[in-house]
Amino acid sequence: MRIRIGTGALLILATVSVANGQEVASEPAAVAAQGGGPLTLDDVLRSSSRSAPDIIAALARKRQAQAREMTAQGAFDTVFAVEGRTRAQGYYDGTELAGKAEHPFMDNGGYVYGQYRVSRGDFPVYEDKAYTNRLGEVKVGALYSLLRDRLIDARRSQFRLAANDIDIARFETKATSIGVQIRATDAFQKWVAAGLKLKAYQALMALAQDRTLGIRRQVQLGAKPDILLIENEANLVKREAMVVEARQAFRAAAVSLSLYYRDELGLPVVVDEGRLPDGADAFGKLRADPTFNLEGRPDFAILLEEIDKATVKLALARNDMKPRLDITAEVARDLGPEGPGGYSRTPLEAIVGLTFKVPLQNRKARGKMAETQAKIDELTVKQRFLAEKIQAEVASIGIEVETANQLVDTTERERALAQRLASAERRRFELGSSDFFLVNQREENATSAEVKLIEARARIAAARAELAAATADEDALGLDLQSPIG
Repeated sequence: MRIRIGTGALLILATVSVANGQEVASEPAAVAAQGGGPLTLDDVLRSSSRSAPDIIAALARKRQAQAREMTAQGAFDTVFAVEGRTRAQGYYDGTELAGKAEHPFMDNGGYVYGQYRVSRGDFPVYEDKAYTNRLGEVKVGALYSLLRDRLIDARRSQFRLAANDIDIARFETKATSIGVQIRATDAFQKWVAAGLKLKAYQALMALAQDRTLGIRRQVQLGAKPDILLIENEANLVKREAMVVEARQAFRAAAVSLSLYYRDELGLPVVVDEGRLPDGADAFGKLRADPTFNLEGRPDFAILLEEIDKATVKLALARNDMKPRLDITAEVARDLGPEGPGGYSRTPLEAIVGLTFKVPLQNRKARGKMAETQAKIDELTVKQRFLAEKIQAEVASIGIEVETANQLVDTTERERALAQRLASAERRRFELGSSDFFLVNQREENATSAEVKLIEARARIAAARAELAAATADEDALGLDLQSPIG
């Protein structure tokens, strides 16, 4: 525990130090950061789906809902009870002992029961039913609801509501997981963009460094004035400052990424520059499924579950409006020799009963019905609006993806032209046909175009990630069906 707390403290220290532009002597949790090949988006998504604290907490909430379902199932447990009584003093000395097991029906509000009872001694006439034969009495019976509690009752409604809560917890876990994966994707893409920008500024600084030797030699030979060497030094310092700022942004992005990229123990890993991917696919090959099922969105599915819960409550309120009509039946048989109560207990007994009860006002049930119906109406309106909102969101992101693709195409052409101009201007400068200001301007324009292309590719990658999140594409976000999230 102390090691983990220390690692978290180092992580905070690294974040603060990077934000203040300070160098950090050692990166936190960098054990696994130095080795391996280029880090990919799949690596980050796999790690975050396994170790992200938000996902682990959501899974714990899902287990809580499953435990509540087990609690609701307890209403259908078989109950065994033993009751005994004896007259310790008085004219009568009767003693009675009874054991009863009762089991509720799963599809009706009634129950079935079995009982064994035995008595000894004498009882007063008003307790004549307490007598049994010498070996006791065995009784089996049942109560069955014909109107109220026939289709639904408080026990079954609680069980169904607990099942809805499990589904809601599952969808909330899915929503949390999608949120974590989209943040992990965003952190990875910002880390890649910061790293590629750092490389671009390093390449720009290297051009100035390479040019320094040639200018110094020309100044020593008298071919160039001394001011050119000072101007080149100033330009080199400016480019070094660009590299320092880019390196700071890259380290800060690496610390942010470590919240989602973790080792096997779940500790954050700060990835170094050596694992930075390169090329057009550096931001990851995330492709969202073009097919979209509206009910696959967890927020929409949660709303459907809420409507189902309200429907269960409405059915329970309607059940409470019905009169109670229960039928009971039991069979009893006394065993063994005749007891003090006489021969009348020896024959087999079969008893059928009927209970009828009707509420005269039932204002509580009527109020509950009105309240629940209004709740269903509210949720139905929200469901319709949410469906329209989701469809508009997906369409908007689709436009963003298309626009980002077009922007990447134009930016690639802009970069190619800027690089050609910079290369040509360097040759002219080397031949003495161009001035120092113009060649630097061309090089910086080429670097700006490179950075602009990096940002454009990051934009299309972010748009694709948003589309995957909006369509709840679990495969694209690394949340396949084999994960514990489903």
